[in-house]
Amino acid sequence: MALDWKVFCLDTIDKAPVSGCFSSGDQQTYLGWLLAAWGQTVIVALLSLIVALVVGSIIGTVRTLPNSPWLSRFANAWVELFRNIPLLVQIFLWYHVMPVLIPVFADTPKMVLVVMGLGLFTSARIAEQVRAGIQALPRGQRYAGMAMGFTTPQYYRYVLLPMAFRIILPPLTSESMNIFKNSSVAFAVSVTELTFFAQQAGEETSRGIEIYMAVTLLYVISAFAINRIMTFIEKRVRVPGFVASTGAGGH
Repeated sequence: MALDWKVFCLDTIDKAPVSGCFSSGDQQTYLGWLLAAWGQTVIVALLSLIVALVVGSIIGTVRTLPNSPWLSRFANAWVELFRNIPLLVQIFLWYHVMPVLIPVFADTPKMVLVVMGLGLFTSARIAEQVRAGIQALPRGQRYAGMAMGFTTPQYYRYVLLPMAFRIILPPLTSESMNIFKNSSVAFAVSVTELTFFAQQAGEETSRGIEIYMAVTLLYVISAFAINRIMTFIEKRVRVPGFVASTGAGGH
């Protein structure tokens, strides 16, 4: 079967060919729609990653605090709650249930609700990695910080967390790539990201093969770019002799 890539140069309304293929003014092509959907995917993924990193780091750190059993129990409950509910169900809960239970969410844009759902779901996974990174450090590092007169927040800030984050960079790379791919669930609540575009454009043009091939390529490019960025960061912050090199390979 011959592929017809000219489908991306068609106007989305009257299906007439558009010179140059890009959208202009009130005229939108499928290529322009594809690029806009890619932008939505990037925004959802990056905002969700920020939420996941901030919340996951806090929860993961709290799980390792000495002499704070109630905080540790709260953090444990957080992790078990968010990682034991399917992601798609969490997205529906944020979209359909939270606005009813908490009225302040009623007027919240659906993209923000998706970011919260995806970010908190991933925060549970990152919290586990942060906890494992801290607990993988020799106890002597904690005691050294205490011996220098650091308070608990200070030895976490200056001694434990910098080393723990270096250890968990490889799994964080995988998590960053996963959050980009998991952003496709946003189509379920009509956020106009890549998967939503593929479904709509495929139905309108009957050229699903070309549409899904283009969308797949953009997902691969995005995930690969994140992989390369994280690998660069990993090389820059590596402590020689402490954290093993992963070479130039992927994660």
